Amino acid sequence: MNRVLEKIVYETRMDLAQRRISIPLSKMEKMASRSPKTRSFSAALKTAGVSLIAELKAKSPSAGVIRKNFDVTVGAKTYARAGARALSILTEPRFFGGKLEHLRLARKATGVPLLRKDFIVDPYQVVESRVYGADAILLIVRLLTDWELVVLSGLARDFGMDALVETHNANDMTRAKMMGALLIGINSRNLDTLAMDPKTFERLMPLVPEGSVCVAESGLKAPADVRRIAGLGMDAMLVGESLLKQKDLESAARTLVAAGKDDYVN
Repeated sequence: MNRVLEKIVYETRMDLAQRRISIPLSKMEKMASRSPKTRSFSAALKTAGVSLIAELKAKSPSAGVIRKNFDVTVGAKTYARAGARALSILTEPRFFGGKLEHLRLARKATGVPLLRKDFIVDPYQVVESRVYGADAILLIVRLLTDWELVVLSGLARDFGMDALVETHNANDMTRAKMMGALLIGINSRNLDTLAMDPKTFERLMPLVPEGSVCVAESGLKAPADVRRIAGLGMDAMLVGESLLKQKDLESAARTLVAAGKDDYVN
């Protein structure tokens, strides 16, 4: 595993220990039980063509600062106007500039389902995701044992949330299938080098279990990329960096949304 990723996971666990002291799990569970009903993340992606999951993050380890004057509320409203079917909200603070509060801001700003994108390694994080307004969580296969994948995805389901199970290679896909994942992400970024390999989509898509909703992650920038993943049978695209670098965020998002629809029509 890449040293940066190891550091992120370590810092995540340290932060988590502090949050547990501040708000015990039992209290967090009571808070979650009073949260508004979730909106189905996976159902939002089951539309004709390739649906856009638009991501909001301030920075990343590979790109540095992505968007100056980052504003979650403005970004969420802009993406929704552009036709995004769902939003991905980064909540990791040190390396991605995220906050749990960003979920609440996005939920107030728009009615589309929200994915909490973070390094989920503990049941506490699943529960707090619901408290802060997430409709789905990200589970990265590489970071978790088979037992953890089953437990965390089951807990998400108990609280009405979907789990987007992220894969990077054939072994990840086998493990995702074994746990019964039906919402699967294929990420073209290599977790060891952080480099992108676009051919990952072609290699892994044939291994996706039938009936699953499949999301392409990383490296998608232009309509041609959208047409390529549509041709592979993918249902959705999760796009962040390439959109957030554009001056006109709404226009850039509309271009990808239109490409997803155009491919279905053509």
